[in-house]
Parts: sequence; structure tokens; C-alpha cells
Amino acid sequence: MQHHRVACLAFDGMAPFELATVAEVFAVPRPELDVDGWYRFELCAETPGPHRVVGGFDIVVHHPLDRLRLADTVIVPGVADVRRDVSPAVLDALRAAYARGARVMSICSGAFALAAAGLLDGREATTHWRHAGLLQTRHPQVRVNASVLYIDDGALITAAGTAAGIDACLHLVRQDHGSAVAARVARRMVVAAHREGGQAQFAEHPVVGEALADDPIGSAMSHALDNLHRRLAVGELAGVAHLSVRQFERRFVDTTGLPPGRWLTDQRIRAGAGLLESADHPVDVVAGRVGLTVAGFRHHFRKTMGVSPSTYRSQFRQAPGQTVPGQPKGSR
Repeated sequence: MQHHRVACLAFDGMAPFELATVAEVFAVPRPELDVDGWYRFELCAETPGPHRVVGGFDIVVHHPLDRLRLADTVIVPGVADVRRDVSPAVLDALRAAYARGARVMSICSGAFALAAAGLLDGREATTHWRHAGLLQTRHPQVRVNASVLYIDDGALITAAGTAAGIDACLHLVRQDHGSAVAARVARRMVVAAHREGGQAQFAEHPVVGEALADDPIGSAMSHALDNLHRRLAVGELAGVAHLSVRQFERRFVDTTGLPPGRWLTDQRIRAGAGLLESADHPVDVVAGRVGLTVAGFRHHFRKTMGVSPSTYRSQFRQAPGQTVPGQPKGSR
């Protein structure tokens, strides 16, 4: 059987972890698996030659972008700068690869390249939670979901930061060769064999980005984050933004990719996660502090974070004296 060709895009300023993740899954020969059509890995760049990566060392890329024309799977493990435009040559190569039927995946900030190429228009996509607001602002036609590890939308896969790239790569192996083979690769890597893409990114409490600071929607988001402990109606948030409810809901979805109610529930859950990490309050107290009933908190917490509140606390409880990043002192 012919090898499945995987082309990974390299660039100056890339993070070595994401590249290493892709190489570990798709570039390492695995004769012990005894499977037909294992992967043939090629690293390519717009300009072959040495490329400086984070940490101050170079990698040497031997293949140009035309390798994307031959690949069955194309992976973009990030972009150099989320605030800069991606090279037109790279965008054209991504469009051409997708148009001829290649499977295209991004990891972390690589979603900015797929979005700039127009591949994510009208689709749900994810990226690292820190970049989600900017991705939504720069590409409002994309439905950004910052609450998941990865999203499989057919031939387009987007993954969140760092370790989520491992999950997404193993997901592709699972698609191509089945769960048993993917589990054996995961065991060799000493990582979890399977994490569902819908499981939440465990992240710091989100804040309103600078791009929204002076925006009516940003003002409403700030008001909501300051008042998570009480009931908040959409009409109240619309009033803060000085918009009608209909205008507010439309502009909110355009800005965040989520309806106000769903976004607000996500913020309540993430605030609750911070309390679970940093304090010993019973779950009912935590639920009250983020404006939810106990039953509602448990339900939405498991749905959003993928685990129960008690399991989350046991995994992420911080040592005495530590604080949750972004949590005001004295807020426990």
C-alpha cells in the first residue's frame, strides 16, 4: 500500500514543541505496528534552508511549498505572529491542497493561516484560548470555539495549544488506522490514548481582550465578568452596551462566536474552576459564587470541562499560598 504523505509547514519563529509533536506521531518509523501505508513525513517551507525557532536554535528545511501539492495531510503547527498577515504563497498553497482533497490541520495559532486562506469561513474552529478573541476579531466569518481541545470538521481539523496537538494527531491516526494502533502509538509516547476533542481546554480565567476594551460588546463582557455571582439577563447586558437586545445578540455572536447566554455560562464555569483550584469551598458554595444552582453548576461543568467538579479539583487543586493567574487577591 502507498504511504500516506504528511507535509508539515515550517517558518521562522515557530515553536519547536508543536513541530516535534507532529514529527513524533508521523515521522517516526513504527515497524512494530505492522500496518500498511504508514506515514511519509516531509517538512516544507516557503523558503527552504535554515529557520530560527523559539529557543534560539535553527532547523534546516529541505523541501519547498510544492510538497503540499503531493500531501494527503497538510499540517500547520502555528504562525510566526498572530497579528501579521500570512504569506500569500502559503495561503495559495493551503487553498490548493484543500481544493484537491487533502486533509488540512492546524495546531494552536496555525488556525490563523487556515482562516486567512478562507478555509474556515462559516465553520467552527478552535485555537489556543489566549488567541481565540483575536482570531474571532480578525476573522469574524469563523465560529471560534475556545472551549475544546480540537474540532474535526471533515477534511479540516483545528487544535488548541501544545498538548491538544498531540490529541489531534492521534485522532488522525485513529481515523486512518483504528483505535488499537492509535493506542499503541500513544503508549509509546507515554500520553493519554484518547481525549475527546470536545473536552475543555484547562485555561486561566479569560479576560476581555484589548481589541474589545472600548467596544460596546467589550463593555458588556466586562460588566458580566464583574457580576458573575448574580443573575444576568441579556437585556441588562444589552443596556450596558447601549444596544437593543436584537442588535446586542447579533453583534455579540459576531464578536465572540457564541450567543450571550452560552458565553456567560462558559464564564461562570471557568470562574468556578478557578475557585475549585484555589479554595476548599464546597461545590454548593462555588456554584453560588458564580451564579448557578448546584445542579446547574455540576451539569454545565461536566459539559464544558469534560470532568466533574470533584475530579477537576483533585487534578488541579493548588498548593496553599498559590493563586490562580488573573484572579484578584482576596477574591477567594
